[in-house]
Amino acid sequence: MTDRRIAITGGYGFLGWHTACRLRAVHQNDALRLGREDFADRGRLAAALGDADVVIHVAGINRGEDSIVEQGNIALATDLADALMQIGRPIDVVYANSIQADLDNSYGRGKKEAGERLGATVSALGGKFADLLLPNLFGEHGRPDYNSFVATFANEIAAGRQPVITRDREIELLHVQDAAAELMAAAGLETRRTVPGEAIHISRVRELFEHFRGLYIAKGEIPDISLPLHRNLFNTFRAAAFPHQWPIETDVHADNRGNLFETIRTHGGPGMAFISTTLPGQRRGDHYHLHKVERFFVVKGEAELELRKLLHDDVFRFRLSGDNPSFVDMPTLWVHNIRNVGDSELITMFWADQLLDPSNPDQYPELVAQEVCP
Repeated sequence: MTDRRIAITGGYGFLGWHTACRLRAVHQNDALRLGREDFADRGRLAAALGDADVVIHVAGINRGEDSIVEQGNIALATDLADALMQIGRPIDVVYANSIQADLDNSYGRGKKEAGERLGATVSALGGKFADLLLPNLFGEHGRPDYNSFVATFANEIAAGRQPVITRDREIELLHVQDAAAELMAAAGLETRRTVPGEAIHISRVRELFEHFRGLYIAKGEIPDISLPLHRNLFNTFRAAAFPHQWPIETDVHADNRGNLFETIRTHGGPGMAFISTTLPGQRRGDHYHLHKVERFFVVKGEAELELRKLLHDDVFRFRLSGDNPSFVDMPTLWVHNIRNVGDSELITMFWADQLLDPSNPDQYPELVAQEVCP
């Protein structure tokens, strides 16, 4: 995937953004991201795809009137198929389909027919067509009331509200980064298969988010995230709470010997902590993580934290001081650094929820202050 030219339709949406982020992190490949305006004109779409080796077709309509959902998904696939015909050469396509494609509802019928039309065109041109049926996706920065109930629950509970469950049932969930990995791995394959998720009751998701709020937002404590599903739900919840939660100041216990304060409390799973000193004007970081939970706790000195959502421009800044010991946790898929803005040595404690694996550190270098891809 490193040397192939990848285009992602729906590249600014939930799954499209996550896929572009993963391509950059794992393969150092900046995909061509296509949005709604690119589908407004078929000639423009064909021109945009002219140099592509692989198209990951993520663009779709999830919500709306039945006819709009059904015909809208078919129209997007038809526009893409027509653009591929204009190009007139083999291009491999990976289609982000849905497990609902085998169900008789408007969304399922639209996704199914979209796949059939697109697959026929790709095959006629000599390309490879991978049709992946994905379960319900969730993850960081999903859109409430649109992408999934998980995004809605995370947003509501992080804000202190109580979402209502109208019909509790078990549902199959797949983290969006796992879905992105599957889409990337399918490039160049001729296949149609269902990607499995993990079953969980809707009420259990709400229960976990309420548990996270009680520990994390109220106290800054890390819940037990030793299970991958729980870690992914926790990162989803953290994204919904960012940036309003930060920074958190801790209680300081002082006597004639000095000060004592708690930097982190965890409720299960592995983890590691380390201390750094940073000279005035110097900075550390300038990287991002896909899954890691990481805390920056300023113990002494003056610091500025900078964070930028991957493939975005806006930078958030926090000032932390050892005079009021405080911390900020780094959200996943946000580039971050810490800089000493004081006149004396900066002492920072770092904590991560996983032991460092040099062969797979989940740490991808990138400057916070840089131009991002359009």
